[in-house]
Amino acid sequence: MNPQGERWTAETVLALAPDAASRKAGSKLAAPGPWSGAGARPEGGAGAVWGECSGSGSTPYRTVVDLSGEGGPGFNCSCPSRKFPCKHALGLLLLWASGEAAVPVAQDAPPAWAGQWLDRRRQRAERAAAG
Repeated sequence: MNPQGERWTAETVLALAPDAASRKAGSKLAAPGPWSGAGARPEGGAGAVWGECSGSGSTPYRTVVDLSGEGGPGFNCSCPSRKFPCKHALGLLLLWASGEAAVPVAQDAPPAWAGQWLDRRRQRAERAAAG
């Protein structure tokens, strides 16, 4: 989300891609089909988006994006990719950018796996800022 709490545009998301192959692969995942449990929290200008993406394995990839991180967004995915953001993070962000029907604003806290990563990330940022 931008500082006004608005969803990003597809162009904003695709500008984060590390390369053309990632843009193409992420765009293929920008449909509701492979995603479950997707949600977003604006948190007063801060924010996060999360979801689980079914892939070739038996366990879905858990993807979470911290939209409000210092120095830019942060990405975490359980996939083995070494690209940041990976195609799952790009696909999730593109899906989120398409509107609330695709990725609704959650009324509750993120799932535990997403919340734990977000908490650790924010704690590291606080320690770094403190000195």
